[in-house]
Amino acid sequence: MGGMLTRHEFLVLDACRDAAAVSGQRDVVRLTGLSLGTVNAVCKRLIGEALLDESYRVAPAGMEALEPYRVENAVIMAAGFASRFAPISYDKPKGLLKVKGDILIERQIRQLKEAGIEDITVVVGYKKEQFFYLEEKFGVSIAVNSEYTERNNHSSLWLVREKLGNTYVCSSDNYFPENVFSRYEYEANIPGVLVPGQVTEWVMEVGTANRIVKYGETTCEDRYVALGQVYFDRAFSEKFIEILEDEYDLPQTKPKLWDQIFAEHTKDLYMVMKPFESGSILEFDSLDDLRSFDPDFIVNVDSSILDNICVTLGCTRSDIGHIKPIKEGLTNLSFKFSACGQDYVYRHPGNGSENLVDRPSETEAEKIAFELGLDRTFIYEDPNQGWKISRFVETTETFDYGNREHIDAAMKMVRALHDSGKTVPRCFDAYEEARKLADLMYGSRDNYPEGFIDLFELAEETKRYADADNVPPCLVHGDAWGNNILVSEDGFDLIDWEYAATGDYGLDMGSFLQHFMTEEETRYAIDRYFGGKATDEEYRHSIAGTGLSKFYWTVWAGYEAYLDQPIGEDEFNWYQFCKRMMKQALALYKQ
Repeated sequence: MGGMLTRHEFLVLDACRDAAAVSGQRDVVRLTGLSLGTVNAVCKRLIGEALLDESYRVAPAGMEALEPYRVENAVIMAAGFASRFAPISYDKPKGLLKVKGDILIERQIRQLKEAGIEDITVVVGYKKEQFFYLEEKFGVSIAVNSEYTERNNHSSLWLVREKLGNTYVCSSDNYFPENVFSRYEYEANIPGVLVPGQVTEWVMEVGTANRIVKYGETTCEDRYVALGQVYFDRAFSEKFIEILEDEYDLPQTKPKLWDQIFAEHTKDLYMVMKPFESGSILEFDSLDDLRSFDPDFIVNVDSSILDNICVTLGCTRSDIGHIKPIKEGLTNLSFKFSACGQDYVYRHPGNGSENLVDRPSETEAEKIAFELGLDRTFIYEDPNQGWKISRFVETTETFDYGNREHIDAAMKMVRALHDSGKTVPRCFDAYEEARKLADLMYGSRDNYPEGFIDLFELAEETKRYADADNVPPCLVHGDAWGNNILVSEDGFDLIDWEYAATGDYGLDMGSFLQHFMTEEETRYAIDRYFGGKATDEEYRHSIAGTGLSKFYWTVWAGYEAYLDQPIGEDEFNWYQFCKRMMKQALALYKQ
């Protein structure tokens, strides 16, 4: 909160710093929004205390009185991925986009410097190297947030906690048509813009003197929405760091925005809502939002993804719209879009996928699946770069493992693939591929954790028995489970062929069968694959294939965690399931 000066005294002194703009009290009224009577009374008091002279110039004592309110520095948060801004953010961080001729973060840095704020720190994470040039070009400091994939933006503030004092905290992707920054700020504040009608946003309820008493994301009408730069004064910074220190290591803190932490402690943290005019602070939540502000953006932006779409579909960039990110897959990023009246999906290869996916084999398998009628969504895949365009299918229901009609259709598709007589160059052995991933993580078997060694020994024994069955190799999907089967009015489509290979049919049994299925459901699915009751040899081989397949996926999940892309509880479910299946298979083989 403010110290020696009252809020009105601060506003008048701050306005009078601009000598060219103030020639009398009416100018002060215009700049501060205070009434003429209030300005008259405050000016008399300030002149009487020798803080202001008769010409409304700030005296040396007045400048000294303003000093506690001087903004010391700024922190610009630029570590996040901005998933809602697909597909542009796949190639470039949102803060580095050029909008109406200005790169967003560069415009913001210039505006801060124009306000007299020279000490600027940019916190980076995603594609961090693209920001490094700012240090030389603008003299800013760069701080690298190595936790940006694991934590929300509170981790960026924790990283630069020693910088926090009288500090602007900014987002790199905001756009300010006019400079909103000031050399002095009276107290900690969040800009608030009144939005008429219904809105779902971070909104503020205020009490006396506009103090924020309630803050959170909600749906409401005619409320002040939080936008843009935030100002921490020294008292707020000290208390916020103290709270963050107490809560940082709690598991529930990881996904929280800094705003959420503030919202949980509004009684302890004094911050006010500072009203701003509509249109003075702009945030672009999607590509369509940005296009409405800068119609030329979509045409001018450097984007190989948009170029790929145009070449493949024979459209122009102006034809592309209604872009909506789809939840990220295990190895890829995807978004839905429309072009010339049709809906499509663009698949962008994820980080590290080049170590896991043979794109030429995937492309060949996609073509085969399309010809067989197994995947009617396929349009084109680049066999070298791995991007893919598919038709968007409006599903009527989710694949249901409890629906025998769905199980029948899935097993029929998988069997048709295996009986096609087709192959692809990539060959897949679950055990050998798992060993390669383990070696990428640990260097050699000598360095495997103890639990890994036991699991590998169990897989080795299972593999020996399964190999002795001498099952001929065939084209396998490699990830043929319910989430990759679309159910629509037109039937079923088996999608996502990036793990397709030539291998043992048991691999697809293993990817389809799941840990939550009962023994009866497992037996039914295997029988449907064979078109009748499976023989003992067929059944045990399918169980062995399931164990080995889930063994691979268990090791794969560990590799994803090694790449800082953990997949969650599925890793442990797969671990338990693969051990159970391999032990069951060995028991059947040894009977």
